[in-house]
Amino acid sequence: MSGPRRCGSRRPAVVGDNTNGYVETDPTGRYGRFEELLGKGAMKSVYRGFDEERGVEVAWNQASLSDVLRTPDAVQRMYSEVQLLSTLRHDAIIGFHASWVDVPRRTFNFITELFSSGTLRSYRLRYPRVSLRAVRSWARQILRGLAYLHGHDPPVIHRDLKCDNLLVNGHQGQVKIGDLGLAAVLREAGQAARSVIGTPEFMAPEMYDEEYNELVDVYSFGMCMLEMLTLEYPYSECSNPAQIYKKVTAGKLPDAFYRVDDDEARRFIGRCLVAASKRPSAADLLLDPFLLDDHQPTLSPPAASAAPPSSTCGSSDDDVSSSIIGDDADAEAEPPRTDMTITGKLNAEEDTIFLKVQIAEETAGSNNVRNIYFPFDLVSDTATEVAEEMVKELEIRDRDPSEIAAMIEHEIQRLLPGRKQQRLV
Repeated sequence: MSGPRRCGSRRPAVVGDNTNGYVETDPTGRYGRFEELLGKGAMKSVYRGFDEERGVEVAWNQASLSDVLRTPDAVQRMYSEVQLLSTLRHDAIIGFHASWVDVPRRTFNFITELFSSGTLRSYRLRYPRVSLRAVRSWARQILRGLAYLHGHDPPVIHRDLKCDNLLVNGHQGQVKIGDLGLAAVLREAGQAARSVIGTPEFMAPEMYDEEYNELVDVYSFGMCMLEMLTLEYPYSECSNPAQIYKKVTAGKLPDAFYRVDDDEARRFIGRCLVAASKRPSAADLLLDPFLLDDHQPTLSPPAASAAPPSSTCGSSDDDVSSSIIGDDADAEAEPPRTDMTITGKLNAEEDTIFLKVQIAEETAGSNNVRNIYFPFDLVSDTATEVAEEMVKELEIRDRDPSEIAAMIEHEIQRLLPGRKQQRLV
């Protein structure tokens, strides 16, 4: 079976051709791009396009080569997504059709199928009342896609599954998995992945240990289910990534979990969020009784309710703090000595840097290493604010916030050498 057609160079792209109202076409003339912009990120723009051969609308993804080539990480992310998409064929995975480089216009282009209703997150917020039967249908489609990815040769872990990366055709009730740019391809089934990147609210606890497998996607799927049922972003009670880290690594579920009214739905989500050693595979979850019963009432946004006392996300949550920091009786008298390193990965498409903070503490002769991962928003975050949050939430006692802020700013400058350095207060 041949793969998707890669556009060649039989003739140069036509620019300004008014046939069908295109502003440009691909080198073969099969695909035309309209001026209508469907979405835009820091690295990629998505336009409405048309496939003349099949007579269907498509998504024309276009990136400026100057943006793509800005950093090695950006190049690798874009290349990985296109290469991976070209090998995948499943009804629950976004369809990929062609890719090419337009040298004169200095753009990299690729064609994917078009989704009329946007992301599942925006779709769900647009229609707050929906039946549990519909949610189950979405869940089955997502799980079939995950089962396909995890059973692929070699296996594929999505690593950033969330409702923002699930795409919807509302007129068909169709949901597909998209945004595979962060996916990890394992060389052999059972091999563990080690690099960590994703969205903190959806990251499984074992990702912080930097050794995990495809079951992290099942955990993320559970968080997607939680969002679908409650319309709440997981851990929305937390104000920063450090608080999320404390709850996740302590095994504390989001407050929204306790606001799921349906007992079977809550049980089903709970299966996804248990420890990795007990977590079922996507294929196993497809056999769960919850997905087999289609007789359920309509869902409405849950009424506000008091969160469980133990779910508080602030720094006063003593049980969470003790499970992460430890209960050493001498901790107050003698703060642990910490060795801290900060490294990052650039996600140019979302204007963020994914920072890894590794803290090695020596207490009473034993070493304890913690890895905390969080996104640094290049538009709205400052190194000083993030450093102050870290010191407060992670109870770092022997480092001044200004010292940590300088480390963060140094890493940002390493990744983006042309960026204007922030003034550290």
